[in-house]
Amino acid sequence: QVQLVESGGGLVQPGGSLRLSCAASGFTLDYYAIGWFRQAPGKEREGVSCISSSDGSTYYADSVKGRFTISRDNAKNTVYLQMNSLQPEDTAVYYCAAGSCDVVAGMEPYEYDYWGKGTLVTVSS
Repeated sequence: QVQLVESGGGLVQPGGSLRLSCAASGFTLDYYAIGWFRQAPGKEREGVSCISSSDGSTYYADSVKGRFTISRDNAKNTVYLQMNSLQPEDTAVYYCAAGSCDVVAGMEPYEYDYWGKGTLVTVSS
C-alpha cells in the first residue's frame, strides 16, 4: 500500500524553526520527485518546494526562498523540509506528495499522484 506520512508540525513562535518529515512506505522515493504543499484556512493549496528524483535539484516558492530547505534521504525513504524564520503567514497544513518537480516552472497539485494527510504548522506568539 502506497503511503506518505508527514510529521514534525506544531506550534512555534515567529522567528522559530521546525523540520517536517515525509516518510514513504509501499514504494521507493528514489523514483519520484517529492513536493511540499501547504493550505491555509480559506486559501487554495500552494506549492512550497519540491526536489527532483534525478539530480536532487530543487524549487522554492518565492515566499519561502532563503528560509526553507528541502532535502531527501533515499536510504531512509524520507524527505525533509527545514523551515526557519517562520512567520504567521506560514501557518497552514503542510502536505507532502510524490510526483514531478519542474525547478523552473514550479509545481501544481495535479502533477502529484500520491499525497499524505498533512501536518499542521501554527506560527503564533
